[in-house]
Amino acid sequence: MLDLHAKYLIFLGGSESAGYAKTGRGIAYWRPELCVGELRLDEGAETVGLPAASLEEAVAAGAKTMIIGLTGIGGKLVPSWTPTLVAALEAGLDLAAGLHHKLKDQPELVAAAERTGQRLIDVRVPPANIEVGTGKKRSGKRVLAVGTDCALGKKFTALALHQGLVDKGVKATFRATGQTGILISGSGIPMDSVVVDFASGAAEMLSPDNEPDHWDVIEGQGSLFHPGFAAVSLGLLHGSQPDVLVLCHQAGRETINGYPHYKLPSLKECMQRNLDLARLTNPDVRFAAVSLHTGKLNEAEAREALKAASDEAGLPAFDPIRDGPAGLADAVLAAGG
Repeated sequence: MLDLHAKYLIFLGGSESAGYAKTGRGIAYWRPELCVGELRLDEGAETVGLPAASLEEAVAAGAKTMIIGLTGIGGKLVPSWTPTLVAALEAGLDLAAGLHHKLKDQPELVAAAERTGQRLIDVRVPPANIEVGTGKKRSGKRVLAVGTDCALGKKFTALALHQGLVDKGVKATFRATGQTGILISGSGIPMDSVVVDFASGAAEMLSPDNEPDHWDVIEGQGSLFHPGFAAVSLGLLHGSQPDVLVLCHQAGRETINGYPHYKLPSLKECMQRNLDLARLTNPDVRFAAVSLHTGKLNEAEAREALKAASDEAGLPAFDPIRDGPAGLADAVLAAGG
């Protein structure tokens, strides 16, 4: 379990980080009651829609922890942030981050934390007792969000689906597999920080035996079609042993995020590859629905895109933001038997 002191100030860096604020955006959307505001270093930084707040204003509003709300390719800590991070510690805030570059490996931050008595909290640290995956069947039901690419809604889909199941009185647990999901839910395993030989074992640990009618809703990572992040997707797919898959895609996206020389697969191609590989540990796996990110479209365009996705995949298609989570939950329950 993650031990963070609420409330939170979300740090969003400067213009050099624009476009990588999905961690801050996720926390602001799913846990707005825990957020006092956002801190940006310049007007070019991305906003997540929270009130702007200085360190002093945030502390006065009750903030206890500043969370770095950015995660770029490689999870790097930007050197120009250091003065602000040190100032946050000196203002009486703990500092939390889900970066691959650990806060506790930065001498200036360590010195400031020791001087002030504040905590440095690195979220992207897997447990030490992970075993190699066994492939043995486990009780309970599991649904995994998979996608044509990274950063297109797998986390949001899983969180919305979990909410939809709970609203229907279904026993369900959200299983976070990335830093943002862990910061939102308070627990999980950062799959992209697990040694690759233990990735499927970590997914097994994350979703253990459970009651026959209990659903684990597992956050997806990366994509089997991503040249940089396919490995984490495969380990999660094998270890989760999903009974049901939900396909996530962003309407209008044509190339892999950050890799414009790689085209996205078709929905059918993505479905088939996920099914082929998932059947290693669960031969009965099946798709339930498409979760389509239509945030860049107007209502009429979104409806057209949803119909096109449904026709191509042969599945019901939903945008959980526009449509709410109920339809997605119904589709998963129907596919789950």
